[in-house]
Amino acid sequence: MDGLFPRSRAVIAPGAVHVPDWLSPERQRELVVACREWARGPVPLRHTALPGGGVMSVRTVCLGWHWQPYRYARTADDVNGAPVLPFPGWLAELGRAAVAEAYGRGGGSEAYAPDAALVNFYDGTARMGMHRDAEERSEAPVVSLSIGDTCVFRFGNTEGRGRPWTDVELASGDLFVFGGPSRRAFHGVPSVRPGTAPPGTGMSGGRLNLTLRETGLDG
Repeated sequence: MDGLFPRSRAVIAPGAVHVPDWLSPERQRELVVACREWARGPVPLRHTALPGGGVMSVRTVCLGWHWQPYRYARTADDVNGAPVLPFPGWLAELGRAAVAEAYGRGGGSEAYAPDAALVNFYDGTARMGMHRDAEERSEAPVVSLSIGDTCVFRFGNTEGRGRPWTDVELASGDLFVFGGPSRRAFHGVPSVRPGTAPPGTGMSGGRLNLTLRETGLDG
């Protein structure tokens, strides 16, 4: 992304790596097209209902495994009971390339086998509270890809939702990978900055976030 100051890759915590501008504009557009197709169903993009009665402001569609609080299933039992879309092989290849970029060749990228993706859409008012990705049995890293508006990504610790944490700006095309000692760290998105997406992504507004996970689940 163009700006007054170049953005450099950074290790935010042990095992947590931010790589700015990793996705090319062409790849971002390809992912936007794919996300729009996935959002058509058979399980539509939806606001996830929480057990306590709340509803998430982010809208989500899943691939490979359907996530609902707080488990995975092959069918969207909390939406319409339809089978979740398959996890595409090309997206797994992208995940392996992302892990190699973050950790270097030999850093486990060859064995990385993501089988679930959560595609989250944030409008200008959407937020994500501090949480950790705990439903996966695998300790393989989580790969996060950002397209569209910039967000503040709050990356915390493994002990609780409070401090210490680090706020990172994730812009369109950025990669964030967290694994190893940071795999179960709490994280969230306290704000999105409307109107900050670069031209040419194919999005008219908002932020897309693709998170790839290796569930370690059978079936």
